[in-house]
Amino acid sequence: MSGPLSGPVSVAGPSRTAARAPPDPPAGRLRPRPVTFSHSTDPPRSTLQQAGVVAASVQAVIRLGGPVVIRTPVVFIHGAWLHARSWESWTARFAGHGYAACAPGWPGEAPTAREARERPEAVPDLGLDDLTEHFAEVVRSFEVPPVIVGHSVGGLVAQHLIGARLGQAAVAIAPAPINGIALHTGPGSADETSRAPVLLSPRRFREVFANAAGPGEAERLYDSYAVPVPRRLLDDLGCAGRPRRTGALVDTGNTGRGPLLLVSGQEDLLVPDVVTRTVYKEYGDSTALTDLKQFADRGHSLVVDSGWRFVADHVLGWLDRRGVRPTGPGPGRH
Repeated sequence: MSGPLSGPVSVAGPSRTAARAPPDPPAGRLRPRPVTFSHSTDPPRSTLQQAGVVAASVQAVIRLGGPVVIRTPVVFIHGAWLHARSWESWTARFAGHGYAACAPGWPGEAPTAREARERPEAVPDLGLDDLTEHFAEVVRSFEVPPVIVGHSVGGLVAQHLIGARLGQAAVAIAPAPINGIALHTGPGSADETSRAPVLLSPRRFREVFANAAGPGEAERLYDSYAVPVPRRLLDDLGCAGRPRRTGALVDTGNTGRGPLLLVSGQEDLLVPDVVTRTVYKEYGDSTALTDLKQFADRGHSLVVDSGWRFVADHVLGWLDRRGVRPTGPGPGRH
């Protein structure tokens, strides 16, 4: 469906990924490198300092003997219950297509998912406003407005940022609902009287997050990527019947924003397809481009399970169709 409605602090270098390595670049051209950052033993830096490191590290590609070419940045924002390294395959895929791909962690995020699970008391008590401002500063730090790709809560943040005209395009995959749209499902099985971060058990993760994946794959995904979520963030999202925070408000009527793609999995139990379709309808009064893509037989784990490449390639194709190119001239581009 498309229309107007038409229709990963220092840079950690190339991410490890199961995806096939991209082909060698043409002679005289530097290979684009995927970047995952904010996982470092360096002293803590402010969000703005982190953002400057990222922007300086991923933007430019120089054609030797030719003009400087600026690679279009893509900022990936992970969602609840996943670690920033869940984007490893995506950053490699996008870098292989010429983009400057990075996946910033949430503020204070542990270096690995296992460490986060072993020390849940170290998870910062972040709220939705904290996440939104963190990623707003990251996006503002780029010389070239980036593409913003978010999953789950990251998809909500991506919509908020593109609605504020930050970034040149956005993709929201199984996004947490915006504005007054209710989320009738939840992770369940959590002690609502506790203020500790919420970690899904392996069984619950398989039942509600990776329900469309096989048991063996769900177990591998949990071991690699599952992390606790700050209780305050869940409260801000309206879980357990609590009032939503204003950070969930998105300017759906902004006609001057860049194109937006909404993606849903039709077997998603956390953010059901009907919720994403309702979000799509919220943009009906805007003449800005808003597209919807529904994936059959896919659950909330659609960005990390064995079918991730189908989703990633659809996003790459959508960016091309909407006129977003991996590279462009350096000086005076925007």
